[in-house]
Amino acid sequence: MFESGAAMAAVVLDAPPSNAEVIRDLQARIRGMQRNRLDTRAIPTHQALVDLLPGGALAAGGRYQVAASTTLALALLQGPSAAGAWCAVVGVPDLGAEAAAGLGIDLERLVLVPHPGEQWMAVVSALVDVVSVVLVKPPVRDGRSRVPEAAAGKLAARLRQREAVLVALGEWPQTDAALSIFESAWVGLGSGFGHLIARQVTVGSVASAWQGRMKSRRLWLPGADQQVAGVGPRVRDVVPLRSVVP
Repeated sequence: MFESGAAMAAVVLDAPPSNAEVIRDLQARIRGMQRNRLDTRAIPTHQALVDLLPGGALAAGGRYQVAASTTLALALLQGPSAAGAWCAVVGVPDLGAEAAAGLGIDLERLVLVPHPGEQWMAVVSALVDVVSVVLVKPPVRDGRSRVPEAAAGKLAARLRQREAVLVALGEWPQTDAALSIFESAWVGLGSGFGHLIARQVTVGSVASAWQGRMKSRRLWLPGADQQVAGVGPRVRDVVPLRSVVP
């Protein structure tokens, strides 16, 4: 059920959990390793993203939404992982361990559950008990992520109690901040030849703390070195939502 090795040091749960015993086994495995939480309520994130989050960090007990960018979602995990926290990724089967490591995530403190099946919410709830940050891609039905409000409410209470953080790759009810890309351009192609080597984007963030306005920042996602970084000097742009072109 669990796999590890030199090439992939992450803990991998490679089969859909079907009962409480499997979930307890997962919890016991992590508890037996290094410390899994950070001793702070403000959890550091990637330096390039601090202007896009209320308070400049992930808040213990917080919920965050990222639209359609696995790289951007993983960048939120980079800071906690570098600081020594355990992280988990649920429901992203195409995520490679090498890609996560390339973005600065420590594989020795990473749990991957590629195929959670119908038990995905139970898996997330179990992981919240033992890791600092859980990234989850909710199942898509009829073209949209559909997360039951009642289940999301129960999980929110659990997050606050455990002081963990949820990052949703897709729609999620009542988030502290919602990040999305609304401009994107690749670098590297010439006149019909060449290779895509970097991507420059504008990321917008909406949060209730900002009272209906959006903060935005230009980023390399990724740059030529395959890292996430800010473009030029850090600027705290605040633009009305109505001026943003989807």
